Amino acid sequence: MEGFLQALKSYQTFNPSGWVGIYRLLPMWAGVVLAAVGMVLLLAGGGRMFRLVAGPVGAVLGLVWTGALTQKLGMMDLDPRLPTFVAAGLMAVGFLFPHAVTFVGVGVPLGLVAGQVAGQNDFLLGFGPGFIVGGIAGALLHRQVSSIVASAVGAWLLVIGALAALHQFGGVVEAVASRPWGVIIAALLFALAGSVYQLAVRPTPEESDQKGAEREKQKLRQAEQRALEKRWGVK
Repeated sequence: MEGFLQALKSYQTFNPSGWVGIYRLLPMWAGVVLAAVGMVLLLAGGGRMFRLVAGPVGAVLGLVWTGALTQKLGMMDLDPRLPTFVAAGLMAVGFLFPHAVTFVGVGVPLGLVAGQVAGQNDFLLGFGPGFIVGGIAGALLHRQVSSIVASAVGAWLLVIGALAALHQFGGVVEAVASRPWGVIIAALLFALAGSVYQLAVRPTPEESDQKGAEREKQKLRQAEQRALEKRWGVK
């Protein structure tokens, strides 16, 4: 378990080989489960299921952005456990209010860019409006953002799970994993396909609810019709 946690730290740096190499620590059954979960997220993760994705994504955002923000604000003497606390809080918020994660996930990077444009002395003057405007845009485009994020997460779980599940075919898998950029490009293509499917083909939650309501109304009308025919003896 300790080795797996150490491997996860490679995702905090630019380390493509480490990102892909984590599959070596997963048993075959875990690879099959990850690949199955990844496929589900690719096809339907941007809907109501995004709540399950928003929690872990919120935790990652907390770990990544807390350090960047404190550094930009010059708050270097804070508790080193602060990123962990923020990550735990954002994970809980993500499970309860997925829209909050899209708000933070889009708002913080745009705020950082705006703060960088404003300059170090006026960083807050740039960060504040950028964060608010970006966050509102992310919340308004929640379906689009959630579909893209879910597809990206699903694509990565799919490729890593497939590598772990096929690890017994060592030669082929090792050859593929030795080219991490090829694995990353494959995941990006899967993510693109999943995003297009969810946004252009899959009905929205509102459309699904409407179709469900129409089916229920149709069943009710059919039941009333059968009851009326039975009452009047119509065969």
